[in-house]
Amino acid sequence: MKLVFYSIILNHHQACLADAFYKILGDDYAFVELKESYQNKGSLEDFSKRPYLIRAWLSADNYDKSIELAKVSEVCVFSGYESLPFQKVRMDLELLSFDMSERWLKKGWVNLLSPRIIKMFWVYHRGRWSRKPIYKLCCSAFTKRDMNLLGMYKQKCYKWGYFTNVDKSFDFSLSKQEMPSSKNISLMWCARFLDWKHPELPIHLAAKLMSKGYRFTLDMYGEGGKLENMKKLAKDLSVEHLVFFKGNVPNDQILEAMRSHDIFLFTSDKQEGWGAVANEAMSNGCCLVGSNEIGSIPFLLTNKENGLIFQSCDIESLTDNVMYLMDHPEELRRLAEAGVRTMQNIWSPEYAAKSLSELINCLQKGQKIAFKQGPCSIA
Repeated sequence: MKLVFYSIILNHHQACLADAFYKILGDDYAFVELKESYQNKGSLEDFSKRPYLIRAWLSADNYDKSIELAKVSEVCVFSGYESLPFQKVRMDLELLSFDMSERWLKKGWVNLLSPRIIKMFWVYHRGRWSRKPIYKLCCSAFTKRDMNLLGMYKQKCYKWGYFTNVDKSFDFSLSKQEMPSSKNISLMWCARFLDWKHPELPIHLAAKLMSKGYRFTLDMYGEGGKLENMKKLAKDLSVEHLVFFKGNVPNDQILEAMRSHDIFLFTSDKQEGWGAVANEAMSNGCCLVGSNEIGSIPFLLTNKENGLIFQSCDIESLTDNVMYLMDHPEELRRLAEAGVRTMQNIWSPEYAAKSLSELINCLQKGQKIAFKQGPCSIA
């Protein structure tokens, strides 16, 4: 089977899955990079030498080769507006394909003012793609709802996401041998300091926990436009001795920090399409407390089974969930360990690659989809 992915950039959020496909398919797998970009989201690794990588933006020959692959490959996966020219060529031939995306309506109906979304919506309906063999890989728990509101991909949506590295050798019981102590819990937050990431929530949480007599520290990683305001907020709330601003650090150091912290606070609102830090925190044994409107959370977490889910932007809900973990350190440990198992057994790049291969096989043979949970189960 010749499988080709078309996406904007090959970075550490894409490469682990691409490597897994290449391990299965060898030279029958290719990743077409569509746009030159210098944003690698904290990773220092150079992915330009991957044997399966074709940089369509680099030369006319590469672009022509990428167009030809869209015509002749057994299966193609398309991601984003930049992939549309290749996708249209393939849909004209009515060949098995997948469209992969986060939710479109992150800001509600106002997103329909986007020329890119209008173009993709128009191409889908005018080309009558609903009648063609193209399916949706949903990189958000809310993608299906958005697509169905727009009359797209009805009964053709499957769970998908971003698949960061999962260290199968990581043993939670050995790495974190000591039970977390309610007397000194370490909290972690990592994101850009932007409005929709809501960095103010962990700081208000710190003030509430301090007022109730809890002992803890909060480390906040990242930079952004609201950073100085957050430092001032911490001072105004008299928690500057408990909240530490760590700045930007390389991704490998973030992963190490996750292994040394007890609770990861993921506070974004519905503008967070997926949020790969959720994968990384769970993989590294840091108990995830995530907002219910983040794209990854309903897929990755089952509340009180492998993490906790709080009501988006609700400081009381966030505080209650964190206090529960601090009051029940044995539960904190249980949930963190279950999170590791979820990532190692279900949401790893290797499992996703095998699942998509099986889904393709089922679709080609007209068989019923067998997956009950995880990647490629029905969204």
